Amino acid sequence: MADQVQEILDVPRDFLKDGIQFINKSQKPDRREFIKISQAVGVGFLIMGAVGYVVKLIHIPLNNILMGGA
Repeated sequence: MADQVQEILDVPRDFLKDGIQFINKSQKPDRREFIKISQAVGVGFLIMGAVGYVVKLIHIPLNNILMGGA
């Protein structure tokens, strides 16, 4: 019984230990890398927005045709 309790208590402790190791090993991006990542995210937003706009642009008239123009 005590072994099971110890196992349950070890899980969050190991998770916390691994998380602290990860934080300590990671480093902040330099300015150039940050700008590159920001540009990639911005382009992704623009592409997804354009795709959403095109889908909506097609969906509205198609929906009106199928629903009888109500």
